[in-house]
Amino acid sequence: MALITYREALNQALREELDRDERVFIMGEEVGYFGGAFKVTDGLIAAYGEKRIRDTPISELTIVGAGVGAAMGGLRPVVELMTINFALLAIDQIVNTAAKARYMFGGQTKVPLVIRAPQGGGHQLGAQHSQSLEAYFVHCPGIRVALPATAADAKGMLKYALRQEDPVMFLEHESLYGLKGEVPEDEYLVPFGKANVMREGKDVTIVAYSKTVHDALKAADILENQGTDAEVIDLRTLNPLDIGTVLESVKKTARAVIVYEGWLTGGAGAEVASRIYEAAFDDLDAPIQRVASADVPMPYNRHLEAAALPSPGQIVAAVERIM
Repeated sequence: MALITYREALNQALREELDRDERVFIMGEEVGYFGGAFKVTDGLIAAYGEKRIRDTPISELTIVGAGVGAAMGGLRPVVELMTINFALLAIDQIVNTAAKARYMFGGQTKVPLVIRAPQGGGHQLGAQHSQSLEAYFVHCPGIRVALPATAADAKGMLKYALRQEDPVMFLEHESLYGLKGEVPEDEYLVPFGKANVMREGKDVTIVAYSKTVHDALKAADILENQGTDAEVIDLRTLNPLDIGTVLESVKKTARAVIVYEGWLTGGAGAEVASRIYEAAFDDLDAPIQRVASADVPMPYNRHLEAAALPSPGQIVAAVERIM
């Protein structure tokens, strides 16, 4: 195991896949000589050159559209968006072309495209640059949606994403890039659709993904000191969704709290809650609780921003309501 940052783990994954498969290339704004907005692609242009690490014009619609075409033509592009908020400028290419081409052509074409993008709040970047938009893409059939929470998963899931035949929205929380974790030094992949039980418990199930996994683990430590044994599940991917692991846990604990950073209304956590109700209603001893961002544009003020985002304290309060 090597102790490296989430950012370094992503960089390693890209290097290994660029070495492994000559069809892999990276394109996006400032991914080359600047090394990416969050330095994930730092040093790659020196190693692989401008043909495989391509700086693009400032046009997300063009970048993603070119990526879709390259993927349909037999390459394996990695498109980096500076932020998920800019994906809205390319939503037609993502939803109407990338997600549907394989289906509409009866499998005669594939779209092995990975779209990487940072998202999330907590950095005082304002309402237009602090959103978590995973629910937009979970709602659309044909797109895989991955949200790694740890350095090890960041590397293993990105390598796995680059070997798929379907488009993948690979969403990285901005607060996680500097997070360190143990990452295997040998070759490994982390398959999609397999949740990770980060902490076992018997009293309540806390389901989370991306940065909220770490909020949930902090809340579990607080709850332990109060005599409540919480189980924490990292979903890892929302499409495919491993609801089986969640149901197995809920049937054991009889209580569930779903945590996500998207807006409360219509968020991906609401889908998880609905799946639990449909399959395990009789196993529940209390209503499912959701902890999410407030239904407001993200405030710029540091204190208001913190109040709008989910926190360990809010998770603890949600657990206390149903215990």
